[in-house]
Amino acid sequence: MNVLLIGGGGREHALAWKLRQSPLLDILYCAPGNAGIAEVAKCVALDLANHDAVIRFCREKDIALVVIGPEAPLVAGLADDLEAAGIKVFGPSAAAAQLEGSKGFTKDLCAEYGIPTASYRRFADAHAAKAHVKTQALPIVVKADGLAGGKGVTVAASRDEAEAAIDACFAGALGAEVVIEEFLEGEEASFFALVDGTAALPLATAQDHKRAFDGDKGPNTGGMGAYSQAPIMTPALCARVMEEIVIPTVRVMRARGTPFKGVLYAGLMIKDRAPKLIEYNVRFGDPEAQVLMMRLESDLLPALLATAEGRLGKLVLNWHDEAALCVVMAAKGYPGAYEKGTEIRGLGEAGADPDVQVFHAGTKLDGTRLLADGGRVLGVTARGKDIAEAKRRAYRAVDKIDWPGGFCRRDIGWRALSGCPSLK
Repeated sequence: MNVLLIGGGGREHALAWKLRQSPLLDILYCAPGNAGIAEVAKCVALDLANHDAVIRFCREKDIALVVIGPEAPLVAGLADDLEAAGIKVFGPSAAAAQLEGSKGFTKDLCAEYGIPTASYRRFADAHAAKAHVKTQALPIVVKADGLAGGKGVTVAASRDEAEAAIDACFAGALGAEVVIEEFLEGEEASFFALVDGTAALPLATAQDHKRAFDGDKGPNTGGMGAYSQAPIMTPALCARVMEEIVIPTVRVMRARGTPFKGVLYAGLMIKDRAPKLIEYNVRFGDPEAQVLMMRLESDLLPALLATAEGRLGKLVLNWHDEAALCVVMAAKGYPGAYEKGTEIRGLGEAGADPDVQVFHAGTKLDGTRLLADGGRVLGVTARGKDIAEAKRRAYRAVDKIDWPGGFCRRDIGWRALSGCPSLK
């Protein structure tokens, strides 16, 4: 079967790498792709905002399944239009994608149906939002209601910082509302489940690192590294997440006539062995997808197809026992201003270890030269018998990459290893 993968980041490279291994796959297309994805798929230039053009391409190339990676095309209704045209698609409808597209939508759903999350208020007016902040304890969290490319959340330690975040939300194109919510203490984890509208199948857990610098310092980013499994996510805790958060959400969305189909990513805060929902994403994470795909033993393609066709009920996925860890290499200056076009060398040597994959997030080719073309550029991912071994392999590969224009954190996995000082 022929498959079209939408997207061009590290998440999509990991998905493309795994899909390429399927004996069911004939031709894998990717729009737009990147230099790494081009090694395992045919990259094509499609205007993703032109849904008719995407549909024509699918018909011309006899596409049996479209896999939508990023959130923006989902919120824009690409899945709806593909399904209306009779093309199978992995990814939720625009109505179901509100779980990520509107922070306020999700918070209201949680409040109505008793899904554990932080207390909150929604505001469509900056003055009212600032007045509310004055009555709340610090720190406090300010979230843009709409999609913000990972830049719409501020954990404000002062009221001045909170007010500046509120102004930034209303001044930009991040939505017409803000959500002000209490700051949750604890340990974050990422929980994923495939959902076919009715059934939900939990995947492996992961934990990522959002801050730019070692020691979880510096500004928030889209993710500077991740590992799987997340030790904090015990079987009992995973069962609670399914029972208290994921399953109720799936049931509510179906009851509302907007069933969720795709991958549901719950960002969690864990405290005293109890989970609370921070937010939902309606896609695989990045860099979590990189570690999940490295650990997935089963064929990915039948799982995505079963999700799209509403027949997840009897599906079983097998996972490698080994851990996986991903180190993101980013352009110097990220998440602020950074330079594009710097050359990267040494990827062949870095990826020579069969337990290492270097996933591309923001790259392009200039002849034979590989150039950085984004903020987060590479995801150096390794498997090992445990997180400590995966970390050692990943950083050995990082050290073989010749890229003066890049940087990375050197402490990915520190939470998992903090109980064993010799393994840090």
